[in-house]
Amino acid sequence: MLDRLEMFMALAAERHFGRAAEKCGISQPSLSAGIKQLEGELGVQLVWRGSRFEGLTPEGARVLDWARRIVGDARTLRQEMRSARHGLSGNLRLGVVPTALPMVADLTGPFIARHPGVQIEILSRSSIEILQQIDDLRLDAGISYLDNEPLGRVVTEPLYTERYLLLTAKSRPCSRQSSLNWADLAGLPLCLLTEDMQNRRIINHELVQAGVPIAPRIESNSMIALVAHVLTGDWVSIVNADTAMLFAARPELCAIPLRGEQSSKEVGLIAPWREPHTPVLTALLAQARRLFKARKDKA
Repeated sequence: MLDRLEMFMALAAERHFGRAAEKCGISQPSLSAGIKQLEGELGVQLVWRGSRFEGLTPEGARVLDWARRIVGDARTLRQEMRSARHGLSGNLRLGVVPTALPMVADLTGPFIARHPGVQIEILSRSSIEILQQIDDLRLDAGISYLDNEPLGRVVTEPLYTERYLLLTAKSRPCSRQSSLNWADLAGLPLCLLTEDMQNRRIINHELVQAGVPIAPRIESNSMIALVAHVLTGDWVSIVNADTAMLFAARPELCAIPLRGEQSSKEVGLIAPWREPHTPVLTALLAQARRLFKARKDKA
């Protein structure tokens, strides 16, 4: 039953029989047979079928909710028993919004040092993808914004408050300023994250409030791509303090604070609402609390 529920969850996530089978490491006929067996055991049709996947039936949507709970609990049980025998171990899949990637080692480095039996996979994801993939068990946790857009039923631990700076080449005239207002960005050649990123939606709001037209000619879902354009001297970008610390140390770049109290957003660790958490996730939440305290004491 657990194997078939996993197959069903993969199909619901991928919305394609072939991709779901590949994700489960089985053939497409095996996946189709597993779904039909699950339907037979439950006595309901779960999937609308034509020549391809056409969606879940109403009963299928309800079964998907149960499948996530059952499979999530089963994974927690396995990990708890493994930890009882061998100590904390296992894999942790962590989704991180691009703007938080420069600081993620502050969380994962000390965590791995405390728990060397754990392996962490860090994946760059948008805030919406993080919530979706935590919900369908493709991610164990995420690092994202906590107070800007609705999160739903999740557990959160704050990590830091995001402040914004203008990243620019020192060859540009604006680099001589000690700080800037958002209105001062009018006319500058901005390159920004794509609009599916929550950071971009935050920045759009600040620019609109300041009366600055939003017309970046370069957009990317990668901070590295934006910084590469800033390095040419032809572009500027808006970054947070951790990104600025990582890249503004280069002799040809500098980061200028943007004034405005409204420009601060809280970023933190997001975990599933369900209890109990896996031992690995419980330990990660504890590490997040230590990191937040250390950053707060340092500030």
